[in-house]
Amino acid sequence: MQDYVIDEKGYYGEFGGAYIPEILHKCVKELEEAYLRIIDSPKFQRDFDQLLCDYVGRPSPLYHSPQLSERYGCKVYLKREDLNHTGAHKINNTIGQILIAREMGKTRIIAETGAGQHGVATATVCALMQMPCTVYMGKTDMERQRVNVKKMEMLGATVREVISGNMTLKDATNDAIRDWCSNPTDTHYIIGSVVGPHPYPDMVTRLQSVIGKEIKLQLLEKEGREYPDYLVACVGGGSNAAGTIHDFLDNDKVQILLAEAGGKGVESGETAATIHLGSVGVLHGCKTLLMQNEDGQVTEPYSISAGLDYPGIGPVHAHLARTERARVVAVDDEEALRAAFELTRREGIIPALESAHALAALEKAAFSTDDIVVVTLSGRGDKDLETYFKYEDQFKTKSLKTKNQFKTKDQ
Repeated sequence: MQDYVIDEKGYYGEFGGAYIPEILHKCVKELEEAYLRIIDSPKFQRDFDQLLCDYVGRPSPLYHSPQLSERYGCKVYLKREDLNHTGAHKINNTIGQILIAREMGKTRIIAETGAGQHGVATATVCALMQMPCTVYMGKTDMERQRVNVKKMEMLGATVREVISGNMTLKDATNDAIRDWCSNPTDTHYIIGSVVGPHPYPDMVTRLQSVIGKEIKLQLLEKEGREYPDYLVACVGGGSNAAGTIHDFLDNDKVQILLAEAGGKGVESGETAATIHLGSVGVLHGCKTLLMQNEDGQVTEPYSISAGLDYPGIGPVHAHLARTERARVVAVDDEEALRAAFELTRREGIIPALESAHALAALEKAAFSTDDIVVVTLSGRGDKDLETYFKYEDQFKTKSLKTKNQFKTKDQ
């Protein structure tokens, strides 16, 4: 795994680092010096494991999908992060970070959110720990994720509407960073993905790696081996993907397939396909791949999924794509919607739009009959019902493809 872990300066290959204003140097350095010591302590491990088990409901199931297995001609498992408390993988990270913040003596929590899942997870753990919480969310996302806004408010969080830019995740992150700059002493910023200045990408990966650790144990029980042939996940910033793949990076028998948001098409001008279109730059405190114009100005991303319309990518994923350890495909809106409606009708599971991108990526790979494929279902679709209702008529009359319409490696 040595080629894929973060180095002592906070870089994955050429990507990563901490590009931050001087006012944040002290608190970022404080976090860098504290997080590994706290995470490795017996007290943190005991508290973290207990909360993941009794509060979150882990381990999340690894469900063998007979319908998807038949369709794609292989053995498909779904890692059911949608069944966690709050409905997504995000709470794995927020529980870990609020324990770290409490140990560091912080008394106030801030966060950004796009789809609202991270905001809800942050508000939830702040209610649990009785800490004040402010969540920044773009106006566009607030309008399409009203249920999650109400959940955050019900949990006691203050939700700040962001009206700059295209009023989505990038802009919410900008305002959260401004808040942190104004309140560096008492405030901990719970970043929701594997982005931001070092040590955030590594810290969030470590906290989310419970996903991959469980997959190992569950596959050993179900298949007699600890690894799949394929791991599939969606990437916006990339936290669920990082947690899924982290413990498998040094196993070259495991192929990694990541799905980013193609929007209305990679070349349409309305997309969030960062790895396909991005170039090296600095965004939100780290060096990574990001969508930018010739003058270095960040371009506005678009996706039907509020959790994937981010113009950058976690530095670990930029490195994995650059070194070709991971294959990254762009999934457009229609492909994601079709995959969401199909899983709903075939398995009785309504996925989040983010997770639907991962499901749609299955169409872009050729599998052998004995392949074991694990797809991380990062969240449930309750928050996306209004979007699904808009497209229900369009997709309910379309016949669902059968396995005979898809070629496998053996055909």
